[in-house]
Amino acid sequence: MAVSRRGDAAGFMFCQLCGTTLSFTLTDYAQCPRCKFKKNAAELSGREICYKVTAEDMRRDLGISSFEGKIEVKDMEINKKCEKCSNTNLKFSTRQMRSADEGQTTFYHCPKCLHTFSEN
Repeated sequence: MAVSRRGDAAGFMFCQLCGTTLSFTLTDYAQCPRCKFKKNAAELSGREICYKVTAEDMRRDLGISSFEGKIEVKDMEINKKCEKCSNTNLKFSTRQMRSADEGQTTFYHCPKCLHTFSEN
């Protein structure tokens, strides 16, 4: 994650004694919740911290590995009758087309007549 700080050195919102993030309990000063160190609010005025979160940062934080390559989807075979030519050896695949609490959509493909149809 890229962190850009404007206006001061890197740690202006952290306690100088223990490193804990300072909290604003009153408008006059920021205080460390751990050791009670106080920093005058005027010292912090006009400063900001900006964060830039990349897709790679999100994948790393969520434990998702990035995939570089081609995904091959293989159809499975089923003993089901084709609506068009009555062939009983169809191929099928499933996909989640609607919300997760609803069933998958099954797509059937006839290798004989190339007819394709689906069932929800």
